[in-house]
Amino acid sequence: MTQHEMTPHEPGTSAAAPTLPAEVPGERCTRFQNAIELIGRRWVGVIVYVLLDGPCRFNELLAKVPHLSDRLLTERLRELEVAGMVTREVHPGPPVRVVYELTDAGRDLSDVIRGIVEWAEKWMPGAAE
Repeated sequence: MTQHEMTPHEPGTSAAAPTLPAEVPGERCTRFQNAIELIGRRWVGVIVYVLLDGPCRFNELLAKVPHLSDRLLTERLRELEVAGMVTREVHPGPPVRVVYELTDAGRDLSDVIRGIVEWAEKWMPGAAE
């Protein structure tokens, strides 16, 4: 068994994590690291989580993400747009409306985000704790 393989669990316990190859090729490791750094940036995960429900205007996003400043929301949305995960569409007014929506790349994070939500509900302390 390699250092990355997990030993099987006893019956009635959680299943083992997927086995990773003994040597992860450099390109694969770099892609993984880049992905983790992008989605792990402060506020990015929750912005993607909110946008999984559908397109949102800027102020709707601010209202749905407590404690997020408009400056940081602007910064993160630009980063997500550059990364090809979010589109920004301007609707002429009056008033002018700007709508943000996940691209296919952003929507592909759905299972990942749901997995993190399930993990957090099981393992992270609640707000009241």
